Order: sequence, then structure tokens, then C-alpha cells
Amino acid sequence: MNYRHAYHAGNFADVVKHVVLTRLLEYLKQKDKAFRVIDTHAGIGRYDLSSTEAQKTGEWQGGIGRLIGVNLDAKAAALLAPYLEAVRALNPDGGPDGGIKKYPGSPLIARHLLRKQDRLTAIELHPDDANRLKAVFAGDFQARVIELDGWLALGAQLPPKEKRGLVLIDPPFEAVGEFDRLVDGLVKAHKRWPGGIYALWYPIKDRKAVIAFRKALKQTGIPKLLDIEFEIRPASSEPSLDGSGMVVVNPPFTLEGELRLLLPALHRLLVVGRPADWSLRWLAGEAG
Repeated sequence: MNYRHAYHAGNFADVVKHVVLTRLLEYLKQKDKAFRVIDTHAGIGRYDLSSTEAQKTGEWQGGIGRLIGVNLDAKAAALLAPYLEAVRALNPDGGPDGGIKKYPGSPLIARHLLRKQDRLTAIELHPDDANRLKAVFAGDFQARVIELDGWLALGAQLPPKEKRGLVLIDPPFEAVGEFDRLVDGLVKAHKRWPGGIYALWYPIKDRKAVIAFRKALKQTGIPKLLDIEFEIRPASSEPSLDGSGMVVVNPPFTLEGELRLLLPALHRLLVVGRPADWSLRWLAGEAG
């Protein structure tokens, strides 16, 4: 599996991740006070779905491609609207069929939803990708791109001066030990900023590793951990991305109810093989 995100942009995992991201941001916008978004593994920000990489896998067709132009229940459609608006904003000439040519990464989606008082810090380690992201946000005083290891940013960038906000931790899982880094990184970040919202993305490929990851999170004693699991196919005989998950720390009180409306609708559109399902479970409640 090639881990360069250009091959996977807009796939089912991106859809679920970015829908959750938009719901978290919409909640933060309910108060006038400014907030900060910190994206620790930001990527290049904008992905061309007609590129050789995207066309080679075609994964976006089983993700965002299945959502464009689909009629959903009114409540689900309203919750999904900020996400789809961010995608369409990047595709003003999408055509009458609603087709899309480009897909926004998480920093661009976040930036689209910010108000004038809010700020984005986008962290990217790879020099070429960081330079491309800097070009995307050139002249934008609300967005700052830092070329840095995202794991180090969990110490160096927290807490933000706004004291409100969201940290998205979305590593590429191209190195051994990423699950351990997620747990260790969260522990370090939570000590510095216990009141922040954290969203930790993970792949569902190695089921035993996912189980161990959840167990390790429980053992941290950090309270308010909501685990979102979304599978599109049963476990494969060969390692493949059968699903993805997100753990949200300090989730808004509105999030669980919103996802219980959204996830069934998304699952009906994105599932490719059964048995496969989605779930919401609390790894830890108020008391940890």
C-alpha cells in the first residue's frame, strides 16, 4: 500500500474523518470566542483527483464520489452540508452533474469553516509537502504552516493562546509503532491542555493492533473518550483498509447524537461488502 495521500484522497476514510471534523468545528463556532485548529500531519492541503496517483487507485470514487448529488434525509443532509460545501468550494466549475476535480485535505476544510477570529496551525514534516501547503495558504494571516514533526508539535504548540480549539492527529501510519505514538502523543498533549478537543484517526487493517490501541487508551485514565468505528467490508485475508476509526477526546455533547444520524446514512452509501458495520462506543466516560 502506497501511503502517499494523493493515492487515497477523498476515499471513504477521508469522508468519515472530514465529516467528524466539520461537526466538531461547527460546535466550536457556536460561541463567539476565538478558537485554534492544530493539524499535526497536514499534508499538501489540496488534491487533484485527475492526477496519475488518484486515477491509479480510483479510491475517491468509492468515497466522495458516492456522496455528490445524492439525496439524503433532511436531518442528515443538514449535518453533512458544511462538509460538502467545503468540497464544492474547491470545485466551482464542477459541472451540472456535481462532479468534482479536486479534494480538500483537512487543513483546507478547516480553513474554509473558520471565522475571522479563528486560526489554523498546519504542521507538516516533509519539506516538499510543507512547501506546497505554504503555497496554498500564501498571504493568509489566519493560517500558519510549520515544517515540523507532528509528534513534536503536541508539546511545542500546546496550549494555544486561544485556550479553545481542536487538535487533529492524523498520522500516515507508514512507520511501525504509530498506534503507540498516538497514545503517547495524546498523553503528553492532554497534560499540557486537558480542556482541548482531540481527534485521533486510525486505520482498521490489523484488528489485533486496533484492540490493543483501544485498551491502551483506556489505561491512560484520560476521561471522555468516544470511539467511532466505520467498516466498509469484512476482515480481508490480505491486509487492506477495511475500515477506519476516530477517537474524539472531550467530544461536544452534541456529537454522539449527530453521528447516530449521520453514520447510518454514510454507511449505506459507502459499504462495499458485508458483514460490515459502524459503531460508537465510549472508551471512557466522565470519570475516565
